[in-house]
Amino acid sequence: MNLTQYTLEAVGRIRQRAPLIHNITNFVVMNSSANILLAIGASPVMAHCQTEVEEMTSLASALVLNIGTIQEDWLASMICAAQTANSIGIPVILDPVGAGATKFRTAAIKEILGNCSISVLRGNCSEILSLGSCDVKTRGVDSSLYFSEELVDVARQMALDEKCVIAISGEEDCITDGNRVFRVKNGQPVMTRVTGTGCGLSAVTAAFCAVAEKNFALATAAAFGYYGLCGDLAIQTSAKPGSFAVAFVDQLYATSDEEIMRHLKIKEV
Repeated sequence: MNLTQYTLEAVGRIRQRAPLIHNITNFVVMNSSANILLAIGASPVMAHCQTEVEEMTSLASALVLNIGTIQEDWLASMICAAQTANSIGIPVILDPVGAGATKFRTAAIKEILGNCSISVLRGNCSEILSLGSCDVKTRGVDSSLYFSEELVDVARQMALDEKCVIAISGEEDCITDGNRVFRVKNGQPVMTRVTGTGCGLSAVTAAFCAVAEKNFALATAAAFGYYGLCGDLAIQTSAKPGSFAVAFVDQLYATSDEEIMRHLKIKEV
């Protein structure tokens, strides 16, 4: 299917179905992720207490796990929720915020990967590669690596090893399930100056996967494209982080089919 047409249809399905997205996410981005999901037409819920995560996940269409402010009890909740998601067949999107920065943070991600099936692992280069065989250090949540074809090959192998989609954000995004590789050129540098923008992308990826009928690589590419495109359009209103953030959420809500058709920059390699 044409990638632009697929994206158009996916956005339409989200707006029509309003899928419930269960987020076990960090304190910093709960509000922004909820607003981002509402803007695209999805329904957010934030619940991290282990007593209720199994029940909450069973009501959802997708699950987001974000380790930005990870704690031991949250880790247990994430594993419980992900195992529930696996049992009912809904997608799980894992955002390894700051992976590689501390031993606990990296071990938490590896424990989740070892105990659950993940649909999409989404992060920047250094976060993603810190979980593979490469010797990579993470500086906060910023990518410190130049994106190269060699790293694409590493991502493809990781996708095959982990049996999930690897989605790497950067100046040019890369999404792969180990077989297909998509590159996305939409997006603006100022997005890295707004707290929670990357975490919001994980939430939006979950919404696209919720209506994807198991084609998670294509759904993730569409999510990245639409999200970046909204940034491209929002920059026309403001290039300053504070006002850009408002324009960006507005654009997630208001972007038209015509704008998607004219400005989407996704290709399959």
